[in-house]
Amino acid sequence: MGLVILMILGVIVLLVILIYNRLVALRNQSENAWHQIDVQLMKRADLVPNLVETVKGYAAHEKTVFENVTKARTQWAQAGTIQEKADATNQLTNALKTLFAVVENYPELKANQNFLLLQEELSGIENKIAYARQFYNDSVMNYNQAQQVFPSNIIANMFNFKPREYFEIEEVGKREVPKVGF
Repeated sequence: MGLVILMILGVIVLLVILIYNRLVALRNQSENAWHQIDVQLMKRADLVPNLVETVKGYAAHEKTVFENVTKARTQWAQAGTIQEKADATNQLTNALKTLFAVVENYPELKANQNFLLLQEELSGIENKIAYARQFYNDSVMNYNQAQQVFPSNIIANMFNFKPREYFEIEEVGKREVPKVGF
């Protein structure tokens, strides 16, 4: 009888260890996925000053547009939480859309080789951000779901695992697709 109880306790301990390790792995995967987004967002933010300087050379009187882009980039750099980063990213995207709208008025700028290279680089980064965002949100979904299903929800509560936030962009009805190509 004692051996049976010992075996049952051993199975329970093993189950707790396996579930705990799975939760840790999923948490680490979602953290890694967030860092991948952050790297791409940083690349984009680093590209913005070069883009602004290139456009400034052709459209110096568009001061408000440049100030808005710079302000949005600064807000992004100061954002701490995932939601703050998402909000700041949306503001930066909107500011860049305005900048590109200004560019439409300057055909010689649209033909500038430096501008075209920056535009191409930005387009590639935007694609990487979209992919990284999808991977992150999938990772968060798996991690959060593992915390909600039985019996791992018991282990998650015992060891204080917390749900993660999704990285969401503005609602589809509130935004337009950023126009990057000319």
